[in-house]
Amino acid sequence: MSSIPSSCETFPDCGFRQPDSGVVLSCLDCFLKKGSLYSFEYGVPPTVFIAKVRGGTCTTAASDPPETVIHRAMYLLQNGFGNYDVFHNNCEDFAMYCKTGLLIMDRLGVGRSGQASSVIGAPLAAILSSPLKLLMPSPVGVATVTAGMYCMSRYATDIGVRSDVIKVAVEDLAMNLGWAGPLEEVPEDNEASGALIAR
Repeated sequence: MSSIPSSCETFPDCGFRQPDSGVVLSCLDCFLKKGSLYSFEYGVPPTVFIAKVRGGTCTTAASDPPETVIHRAMYLLQNGFGNYDVFHNNCEDFAMYCKTGLLIMDRLGVGRSGQASSVIGAPLAAILSSPLKLLMPSPVGVATVTAGMYCMSRYATDIGVRSDVIKVAVEDLAMNLGWAGPLEEVPEDNEASGALIAR
């Protein structure tokens, strides 16, 4: 992200970011840097999702309206999106959250994003399908079974079908991910009640 230019002829605020935040405001030209743009699909049927061999290209989860998506992105630009982690908090996770508002509550998962799941899912599918070599001596049969297991493992980790997913308002995101800091006891006038609040 540090390679995004600080001055842009097209968009004067291009490159803006808060200190210690990975979220950067960028125009499309500076973001792509003469690269290609790929469209990520939301709300695809399960059959389309499974048929796509490459992970990180679509989800069964529906996108929220554009004004909601922009609100989330602008809020996170001002307040951050936590520490970057290639498997649990990457740029695809940022985009997926902004588009859907969905958050995976299981911290032990293999990652929220399709690309992270694919990195783990492909070798896992190959290992799990190895015993099937005895039943299918043809290399084409083994490759077909491995590809099928890979696509099914991607489907099982898709944010649109997981059971540990909740919709979280962007204003509550920091608390749900533990970015708000430790909870501490705050004394109140009424000694019978001890409230915990985030600071």
